[in-house]
Amino acid sequence: MNILVFQQHGSGEHKIEGVLHYGKDIKINRIITIDTHLPEFIEDPEDWIESDFSADLVLNFLKHPDLVDYLIRLCEQKSIPVVSAGQKGGGFTPFTCCGLGRNERLGSYGDTFGLPEYKVILEGEIIRDIEVIRGAPCGATWDALQEYVGCRVDDVLIRLPRQVQYFCSADPSGFDPVSGKSPVHFAGYVHIAALKKAIEEAG
Repeated sequence: MNILVFQQHGSGEHKIEGVLHYGKDIKINRIITIDTHLPEFIEDPEDWIESDFSADLVLNFLKHPDLVDYLIRLCEQKSIPVVSAGQKGGGFTPFTCCGLGRNERLGSYGDTFGLPEYKVILEGEIIRDIEVIRGAPCGATWDALQEYVGCRVDDVLIRLPRQVQYFCSADPSGFDPVSGKSPVHFAGYVHIAALKKAIEEAG
């Protein structure tokens, strides 16, 4: 899968590392980084983003709203799916990267990254193995599990959300006015919900 990444001042670096490390059959063929100072209002976004690109999927980590809007419109014109976590507009705009639902247009990226999914093997109340089926591109889903094999289910359910929030790279200041949760709180919630579901299925 051919992925193109747009970022500002390294805003996508942590997730790029996670995609390259945990991705299956996924290649990031090009990374376009805008490091220069941007004006508050960009009247001609085409001066900053060239339109002659192609990809199977675009990951948008741009922050400037004028550039985000322009990039999403370009992708829609080219029929390229674009993921812009935490943004508004067209394409796929989950609250966080680990809030991305499944969709066939997302290909192998969507099979590996998005709303977390686990497979758990239990021995009584002890977790003997945890496999990540799908997780956050920042790697928090995988990184947070390092200590939990051999632990009691109750202990893991208490500790996992905090551990995920520790590894999460989302901006904790971006509160959702509807839920009252920040992206970091949301990440902890979806991971614990996924683990509870996997434990129920294992039981």
